[in-house]
Amino acid sequence: MRTCSFFGHRNTVATPELCETLRQTVIRLIEEKDVKQFLFGSASKFDDLCLKTVTELQKEYPEIKRMYVRSHYPYIDKLYRDYLLESYDDTIMPSKVKNAGRASYVERNQEMINASDFCVFYYDEEYEPPLKKQSKRALFASQPKSGTRLAYEYARQKEKEIINLYR
Repeated sequence: MRTCSFFGHRNTVATPELCETLRQTVIRLIEEKDVKQFLFGSASKFDDLCLKTVTELQKEYPEIKRMYVRSHYPYIDKLYRDYLLESYDDTIMPSKVKNAGRASYVERNQEMINASDFCVFYYDEEYEPPLKKQSKRALFASQPKSGTRLAYEYARQKEKEIINLYR
């Protein structure tokens, strides 16, 4: 089964142009590349937009599946699982992510990339996340790394087929 995962900046604006480009991209992946499974995280507005798009297209392409890849909660109860299955067809937490601690999002994204044939990004090379708040003991505020940048670089390193919708 061919698989696609999605990654984008936390506060991506869902313009009509982006929504249509994303829709056409997903249709091409289904029709031309035989993608049947789509993997989702949950940390960005881009993830939400992709989930909405794939969910709408699932009416036309009932064979496609939406998989939520968790970065937290290795063991979930029936109530939480049922909640997730209102939006997804299944959920997993890769074993490498279970003990990753603060790096769980990075590890989860890497596992999603490893499992994917295609990676759809909304990645702006110029984007920098907001500065972390300065603690009383720190001399300077720290600049966190963009999770999307880390995922993009990892997908390139793994030679995945990348589709970047940022224009």
